[in-house]
Amino acid sequence: MDFMLNVVEARVLGCLIEKERTTPEYYPLTLNALIAACNQKSNRDPEMQLNEPAVTKALDTLRLKGLVYLSHTAGGRVPKHAHQVEKFFTFSPQEFGILCLLLLRGPQTPGELRSRAGRLCSFASPAEVETVLQELVTRPGGPFVVKLARQHGHSASRYAHLLSGPVDVGESSADPEAQPSDLAASANHDRLSALEKEVAILRSEITQLKQQLGG
Repeated sequence: MDFMLNVVEARVLGCLIEKERTTPEYYPLTLNALIAACNQKSNRDPEMQLNEPAVTKALDTLRLKGLVYLSHTAGGRVPKHAHQVEKFFTFSPQEFGILCLLLLRGPQTPGELRSRAGRLCSFASPAEVETVLQELVTRPGGPFVVKLARQHGHSASRYAHLLSGPVDVGESSADPEAQPSDLAASANHDRLSALEKEVAILRSEITQLKQQLGG
């Protein structure tokens, strides 16, 4: 990739991709509609309170990167904004959907991506989500996503987009299924150490008692 998005640019681009697919009748978006989309309380992580100057600046830099353009519709008095990601990449609807979700909601598991895809795209099975994610990892021009280390207490790994540059994938977490046995082994070791200390104390006391009786 020849570009890197900052946090506000990622939010703006994600909103344009989302609205193009979920509410095409209102797309392209006016500046006010785009600001409202960026500051939505639902389907956003983290929540933001972007003002007009911040969104306008992001649109300007996205235009310089060739990712966004001004759309002048017939009879329209207010300029509208649209993305042109497809100018650089030929993503499938599923790939667009996953990237959009990752841009708007941060790292997510395949299960979360499938359940949240909604009107963006559809997946026939969890395996299809994994397949699309792998395609985004290996496709030319990428990788576009990366698999993160599994978090403690979670059964599935999350994925993050790379449109904002490299991310810290973290250290591999221990297998949750192995943790109970590890804890048991640790507890047994502690108990054994305690018993050994008690035995040593008893031996010392017996030795002292023998010395006193012998004296």
